[in-house]
Amino acid sequence: MTKTIAIIGGGPAGLAAAEVLARAPGLDVTVYDAMPSVGRKFLMAGKGGLNLTHGEPLERFLARYGARENVLAPMVRAFDPGALRAWAEGLGVSTFVGSSGRVFPAEMKAAPLLRAWIRGLRLAGVHFRTRHRWRGWNGAALTFETPAGPVEETADAVILALGGGSWPSLGSDGTWAPVLQTAGAEIAPLRPANCGFDVGWSDHFRERFAGAPVKAVAGWTDSLPRQRGECVITETGVEGGLIYALSAPLRDRIARDGQALLMLDLAPGMSAGEVTTAVTRPRGKTSLATHLRKSAGIEGVKAGLLREMLTGEEMASPQRLAQAIKALPLRLKAPRPLAEVISTAGGVRFESLDENLMLRARPGVFCAGEMLDWEAPTGGYLLTACFATGRAAASGVLRWLVGH
Repeated sequence: MTKTIAIIGGGPAGLAAAEVLARAPGLDVTVYDAMPSVGRKFLMAGKGGLNLTHGEPLERFLARYGARENVLAPMVRAFDPGALRAWAEGLGVSTFVGSSGRVFPAEMKAAPLLRAWIRGLRLAGVHFRTRHRWRGWNGAALTFETPAGPVEETADAVILALGGGSWPSLGSDGTWAPVLQTAGAEIAPLRPANCGFDVGWSDHFRERFAGAPVKAVAGWTDSLPRQRGECVITETGVEGGLIYALSAPLRDRIARDGQALLMLDLAPGMSAGEVTTAVTRPRGKTSLATHLRKSAGIEGVKAGLLREMLTGEEMASPQRLAQAIKALPLRLKAPRPLAEVISTAGGVRFESLDENLMLRARPGVFCAGEMLDWEAPTGGYLLTACFATGRAAASGVLRWLVGH
């Protein structure tokens, strides 16, 4: 007898689940998505070069999942970065490891990979129903909102891969959370992850430097060690790779204390002693701006940051100026809203799921992807876990169907 499987959400987790299930005999698989086409957030993630995964050693890779390493590790090991690269190669998309260890398609684009993926799924018999926004259940039936009006569908098993709450314009708006709470699932509140932060710049600094990259800096918090990277000045504060890497502890500190302190080293290539010697050297009639540029390479937005954060008296003190170059404190006031962040933390707690990723309160309903309660930094870790949990949920469906 044919069993019907409904996969709700056409992102990486949902499509990965569909791929596994389409290979199993006797299953009729349909992917539902709220948007006019599937994979829209996947395409957006690849806008600047699709970072599929990371080439670092697996143990270090798994540690990036922090508190959820133990629960995610078996799933990621079952579909690790090497397997993900081999999968892409199987679709005709070669990959390479960049200088940072990040793995990209050779063409740096998401569209060719997504097109090949969907084509393969269609050939395997997977059906797609777009413009179907899931709204919950009416008894045992799934209810969808469509342009033609409400629609109800039944399925023998359901995989929810609805994303978190970031980029709602692309479909993942978090509206599933109260529906699942009503159904008995435990939901950790959705929070910003890999996000920018508000600082509260002066009008002069914002008008002059908004959009400016701050290159070759290091940052740290009281709970994370120094990391080198880059960030960008925004209208409201800061964002960028370095900020995203530190965003989780900064977000949690703001939630606890109302603000968080980010320390920036504006001259990471020089020791504190070298900066002190250079900056405190008598400058004669040379302007302070020229002196900073020639002695420590501080100019442009970096010099602007010093003037923004220090008082006139501190700027006039070579010793204090040298200290600030090596450890400039930025007081962060708030993370950016969910709609602007790369990913979200929180979601369906693993305690609400069994070993198959099935909801204990709703047998036959499985969860996968970013809607689960985990987070990771950028660098390929997010996509890898979405692929891995989607495949794990599909395997869970197969095991559950055998038992039923």
